[in-house]
Amino acid sequence: MDNTIMTYVSAFIVGGVICAVGQVLIDKTKLTSARILVLFVSAGAILTALGVYQKLVDIGGAGATIPLTGFGYNLVTGTFKEVDKLGVLGAFTGGVKAAAAGIAAAIFFGYLMSVAFTPKAKR
Repeated sequence: MDNTIMTYVSAFIVGGVICAVGQVLIDKTKLTSARILVLFVSAGAILTALGVYQKLVDIGGAGATIPLTGFGYNLVTGTFKEVDKLGVLGAFTGGVKAAAAGIAAAIFFGYLMSVAFTPKAKR
């Protein structure tokens, strides 16, 4: 039980630090939300390619894989696995295969929410 609590604490801290970095970027820069999104996904991909992000995932678990940086991690990890299996063709298919379930779930649940709730116009 003690190990489970530390797993939750580690995930909370790592995820919180990633989100805090995003909040600082929103508050202290003139970057748009879209640019911050691209920055986080790209940072996750680059750090994974350099072998740094895997260490963060080992420490923080879901706290590192759930935020946007985790999407970049997922793309690069999937690409590396498919390149090992298929060669150059895996560079084109790996990221798509690795992220397909998450993207499909986001589309599906987004659609369900749009059917279940009526949006209101902003004032």
